[in-house]
Amino acid sequence: MRLVVPFAAGGANDIIARVLGERLSAMWGHQVVVENRSGAGANIGAAEIARSEPDGHHLLITSSAIAVNKFLFEKLPFDPVADFAPVSLVAIIPNAMVVPKTSPAHNVAEFIAMAKAKPGSLNFGSAGIGSSLHLIGELFKRLAGVDMKHVPYRGAAAAMSDLIGGRIDLMFDTVTVSLNHVREGTIRAIGVSTRERVPTLPDIQPIGDTVAGFDVGSWFALFLPSKTPRNVVEAVSEDVRTALTTTAVAEKLAGLGARIIASTPDQLGSHVSSEMDRWGVIIREAGIKAQDG
Repeated sequence: MRLVVPFAAGGANDIIARVLGERLSAMWGHQVVVENRSGAGANIGAAEIARSEPDGHHLLITSSAIAVNKFLFEKLPFDPVADFAPVSLVAIIPNAMVVPKTSPAHNVAEFIAMAKAKPGSLNFGSAGIGSSLHLIGELFKRLAGVDMKHVPYRGAAAAMSDLIGGRIDLMFDTVTVSLNHVREGTIRAIGVSTRERVPTLPDIQPIGDTVAGFDVGSWFALFLPSKTPRNVVEAVSEDVRTALTTTAVAEKLAGLGARIIASTPDQLGSHVSSEMDRWGVIIREAGIKAQDG
């Protein structure tokens, strides 16, 4: 069994794949090999699975990219719906709304007041044009009714470095990455992106308490090639859900700030469809186009 990660090693997608792959290897009695096939906004790895034999031995673990890339890229090497069989949602990692430690804003309401006082004067950084961190920022702008400039970086680490240095005003980053910086006091968390509070940041209020309808996180899910027999898809999905309920997997994912969301194939299919509906509007209205490089 191969488990393709369409991102570089070391990120949340890769870490989750290795935790889950280790457990599935033990359950199935044969090795689940994690392969990183990064590039083109996750399209290279996804295309590889779309072209693979539908024999149940080729899995893709990916993020919201599979739902949003059709709106970001002029042309995809696959159909994100027709070429994949949904298997199961795996987890959602909340994002932290973080500001420099010198920021006057100590909560979401204060930040919105700052932004509205001087429209267009504040900015937010992201991992790049069309990245999930960019889209979350655009969602915040839309729902909070504020005007901010987007500053794209080549990766989240560079954006975080400038946030720490006070060169940008705001960033939305995964709790996994933000947590240590918050604990060290180099940045300040003023909100979390999901409706539920985050156990690792228990004192930080959900953004949705101030901005109605704001509820988003970085999600990860498994897919097989579309022509994989339904009974095979169901069997793999059931095993994945079993693996996610084991103590070892649950504890490791909780350490990343992840909330496990084991689902049926149909539930994942509905989730992808709803994500396409939500982000398609935002991407089109903001005129966002991904950079192929």
